[in-house]
Amino acid sequence: MMTDPIADLLTRIRNAGDARHAGLRIPASKVKEQIASILKNEGFIESYELVPEGPQGTLNILLKYGHDKQCVIRGVRRLSKPGCRQYVKTKDIPKVLGGLGIAIVSTSQGMMTDRAARKARVGGELICAVW
Repeated sequence: MMTDPIADLLTRIRNAGDARHAGLRIPASKVKEQIASILKNEGFIESYELVPEGPQGTLNILLKYGHDKQCVIRGVRRLSKPGCRQYVKTKDIPKVLGGLGIAIVSTSQGMMTDRAARKARVGGELICAVW
């Protein structure tokens, strides 16, 4: 039984990038789709598609590679874990690699990047960091 689906998503993305796979398929959920949407908007993945098959559907993610055939996603880290949630105020939202990476924050206004959360002046739960 999987207890942390977000950590599973991030691990699968990291492993697929390290193995230089073109893409990956994972069981879908609304939270995973929101994270994939943010990663696409920020340029970390090529695209994603929600395929309604089976009881919950499948999320197909196409990874993005640079000219040196290295995955654009160099690293991911789960920040808030089920056993130890991390909530932050607007002024305490961390910058990832001095602004080169992003932190995904779950706020009362939905999932957003650290920059968008600072601009909207909302805090929330730190989900993960991607660089």
